[in-house]
Amino acid sequence: MEFRKKSPTDKQWHVIYTKSKWEKKVDELLMQKGYESWCPVQKQERRWSDRKKIIDVPLFRSYVFIKASKEDYTAILSTAGVVNFLYFEKKPAIIRDAEIEVIKKYLGLAVESIQVIDMTNLPLQTKVEINQGLFMGRRGEVIKSGKNNAFVRLESLNMMMIVEFKINEISPI
Repeated sequence: MEFRKKSPTDKQWHVIYTKSKWEKKVDELLMQKGYESWCPVQKQERRWSDRKKIIDVPLFRSYVFIKASKEDYTAILSTAGVVNFLYFEKKPAIIRDAEIEVIKKYLGLAVESIQVIDMTNLPLQTKVEINQGLFMGRRGEVIKSGKNNAFVRLESLNMMMIVEFKINEISPI
């Protein structure tokens, strides 16, 4: 078996950050430039007062995946709607092909629905379940949240407690 070092011209999957609500347009513009890009979407029903409609909604808000090499960075960043690459440890984040395939596989299953939840600043009144510690398994409601923690109202024995939890200790239900 022969291993070769990746050259700068090898294309890998990256994540680019887009302007708000530009995901599908950026995906289209990058494909027009000849790049392999992908904006995962799922169908959702939207209701208005006079009608219902099924629309494609981006799975990851403000993110588009693109297969590119380091030489492509400048051209990609000059595309309308592109803000920057997503960075991890001061380098553009690389997504493994296998991870892309898993997302594609789940999106291909009509019965599955994937929900991506931004855990920072949970909306007020979000129902949550405690995952760790003394209150593990209990359910409550978010009354205040920030980047790293949330205050959750727990009701027990006809009394109300407000407890501060780390964001990673709770999950929406």
